[in-house]
Amino acid sequence: MSRKVRADVDLKAIRHNYSLACGQAPQAQAAAIVKANGYGHGAVQVAKTLEAEVPAFGVACIEEAIQLREAGITKPIMLLEGCFDADELSLVDSENFWPAVHSEHQLQALEQAELRNRFPVFLKIDSGMHRLGFQPAEVAAVVSRLQALSCVSEVILMTHFARSDEPAEAATQHQLEAFASVVGVEGLAACLSNSAAVMAWPQAHRNWVRPGMMLYGATPFMEPNPVADQLQAAMTLSTEVIALRDVAPGESVGYGGTFVCERPTRIATIAMGYGDGYPRHAKNGTPVVINGQRAAVAGRVSMDMMTIDVTDLDRVEIGDRVELFGKQLSVAEVAVWCDTIPYTMVTCLTPRVPRYYS
Repeated sequence: MSRKVRADVDLKAIRHNYSLACGQAPQAQAAAIVKANGYGHGAVQVAKTLEAEVPAFGVACIEEAIQLREAGITKPIMLLEGCFDADELSLVDSENFWPAVHSEHQLQALEQAELRNRFPVFLKIDSGMHRLGFQPAEVAAVVSRLQALSCVSEVILMTHFARSDEPAEAATQHQLEAFASVVGVEGLAACLSNSAAVMAWPQAHRNWVRPGMMLYGATPFMEPNPVADQLQAAMTLSTEVIALRDVAPGESVGYGGTFVCERPTRIATIAMGYGDGYPRHAKNGTPVVINGQRAAVAGRVSMDMMTIDVTDLDRVEIGDRVELFGKQLSVAEVAVWCDTIPYTMVTCLTPRVPRYYS
């Protein structure tokens, strides 16, 4: 390998984070969410790491579920958006996939299918996010239709929170109240909590929880959280310095001249760009770490390179490692500088960035 960009994935950290999630809801079962290629960390590798501990995995679509099966993963797999086409139900039947049902057309497809096996169905309720799900007043009738099907072993109620990462906001409490307003579903299990709710809304834990981003060690919160503070970063994105130069005051660096040197400035060029998935809109001042010292982005991110102001650092050499985020620099902090969230920082990394596992 000549270009030194790499993402190192700490599988022990993922196990730690899963255990932390389970500890917040000890009476619930915790499905490990590995959609979007394990949030950029590698769905197959993450699933193999956790399979002995988890009751089920969760993915967004049947293609992601098939990838896990082809890799030898045997645990049940939740299809969080259900089936997009009726012909996918034959794979649900044969592969022990657990579908969500969020709409009338999915419900009708299930009613019309000829299936041999029995499996749980996660019935999505729109409690206020207004993205997917049946209205609370419709739920009892839908439950009755599902329970009448020979293929349905259990109906599990599900909803999704729009603002559980904002503990001070009332929106999640309102959604909990909307969920509680559903009648005719007594005794059914429920699955409500995403990562933020696992950590900040214990009243939402119920029978199943769905830790996703927290498995990978990134906080969804903008403020400190005592549980999130215990997470361990699973991915370290790094590269190397490939060039150094001194730039005079008044000279600009990079495309568009967005960074103008106010003093004699030492600039390090590193092999990382938006072609690797690093955000082009990272602001001047976005932190990186070189030799244990913080430096800052200086100039617009290019497709294959970035420029870093290292003027105030001790000796920097070509070949020195540069951490973009990871163990020394949280992805959540970098995301703020990039006007985005940790989710996009890790899921948008391109295949050009090789993953290494330990």
